[in-house]
Amino acid sequence: MEPIDIIILSNGPGEMATWVLPTLKALSQQWGDDFSQVRISLILSPCPNASGQEVAIAESYPEIDRVQAADYFFSFLLWGKTQENWDWRQQGLVLFLGGDQFFPLVIGKRLGYRTVVYAEWEARWYRWIDHFGIRQSMIAERIPTRYQKKLTVIGDLMTDLPLSNYQLPDNGYQIALLPGSKPEKLAQGVPLCLAIAEAIRDRHPQTTFILPLAPGLSIERLAKFADPNYNDLIQKLTWGSAELNPAQNEGVNRDTAPFLTTKSNLKVKIITQFPAHESLARCHLALTTVGANTAQLASLGIPMIVLLPTQQLEAMRHWDGIPGILAALPGVGSFLAKQLNAYILRKKRLFAWPNIWAKAEIVPELLGELQPEKIAQQVSELLENPDQLLQMRARLQKVRGEAGAAIRLAEVVKRQIDNKEKIESVAR
Repeated sequence: MEPIDIIILSNGPGEMATWVLPTLKALSQQWGDDFSQVRISLILSPCPNASGQEVAIAESYPEIDRVQAADYFFSFLLWGKTQENWDWRQQGLVLFLGGDQFFPLVIGKRLGYRTVVYAEWEARWYRWIDHFGIRQSMIAERIPTRYQKKLTVIGDLMTDLPLSNYQLPDNGYQIALLPGSKPEKLAQGVPLCLAIAEAIRDRHPQTTFILPLAPGLSIERLAKFADPNYNDLIQKLTWGSAELNPAQNEGVNRDTAPFLTTKSNLKVKIITQFPAHESLARCHLALTTVGANTAQLASLGIPMIVLLPTQQLEAMRHWDGIPGILAALPGVGSFLAKQLNAYILRKKRLFAWPNIWAKAEIVPELLGELQPEKIAQQVSELLENPDQLLQMRARLQKVRGEAGAAIRLAEVVKRQIDNKEKIESVAR
C-alpha cells in the first residue's frame, strides 16, 4: 500500500482519553501489518477545558507519530503552516475527534484529503464533509435524505471500553477517589474526598482507597491541594488534609506506588498508570467529580457517587461555548461564573454522563454544600446493601450501549481512504 497520512484533530483531555485513545487502537487493528505505512499526526485546537498537558499525553500514545500544540493551530488552519513545517503525503485523511467541525473541512480542502467527523450530538457541514461516524441514529433524522448516505451510526466512543471481569477484593471494600484535574476542582475535590474517606474508614476500617492520577497532573501538584499551607479551603471548610509519602523502599514485596497519608494515618494509594482501568475495575464504588471520568466509570460498570460541591460556585468555570468564554474573562470572570452556575444549578439538569445517556439519575448526583459525614453515611448504606450496588452496576452496563464504536469508526476511515485510492487510480 502507498504511505498514508491521517491527521487527527482534537482538543481537550476528555477527548484525548475517551475518543482519541480507543480510536488509535482501532486504527492500528484495522491496518494490521500495514499500519507502519500509516503516519498519524495529532493537531490540537484551543479548548477552554485544556489542562496544558495534552501534548505530553499525546506523545505517550505510541500510535501517534507527531504532535502540534494548540498554540500553533490557527496558523495551520489559516495558512497551512505547521510549527515544524511538516510534509504531507499524497494520500491522506482528516479525522475530527474534538474541536469545531468546521476545522476538518478547511484542512481537508487545503490538503486534498478526505474528511471524517465523529459527531456526538450534531452533524454539521454535511454538504462538504465526506463522511460522519454518528453516535446515534437520531442525528441522521435532522439531515436531508440525499446526504444521509454520508452517515454511519457507530455508537458512543465514550463507552468503548471493555467491561471488567476483575474479582473484587473479598477482605474489605475498595473505593476510588477522582477529585478532578483542574485547580478549581482539585481545591475542593481533594480535601472533600479525603474527609469522606476518613469518615468511611471510621465505619468500615478494612476499606482501602485509591486515587487515579489525572492525565497531565503530577503527583507533587496533586499533593499541594491536600496541603493546608497551600490550599486555604482546607481550614476554611475543615476538610481533610494529607502529606505525600514517597514509595516504600524496604521489603521484597514493597509497594511501589506513592500515597497520601492523612493525620489519622489513612493512606490513599496514588495510581500513576493511565488509563487506570485495571485498578478502577477492582473498586466497589467511586467518588467522582463530573466530566469524562463519569463516562469511563460507566463504561467499566463501576458504581459511583458524583460530587458537585457548591461551597465555591465560581470554581465551576469550564463550560463550553460563550458561557465558558465569559467565565474565563479576567476580573469579572469569577463573578460571571458564580452567577451562571447558580442559574444552571437551579435548572436541575443532569451532569454525569451515564445519567445524561439514561435521561434519569441512575447514579446519585450530590449537589450543594456537601458535608463529608453525610456522604460517608450514604456510601456506608450502599456498601452494606450489595444488591443496590449490583443494580447500579447493571443499569450502567445497560446504558453504556454496545461496544465497538472505535472499531466501526476505524472501518469508516479505512473505507474512505480506500475509495479515494480507487477513484484516483481510475482517473489516472
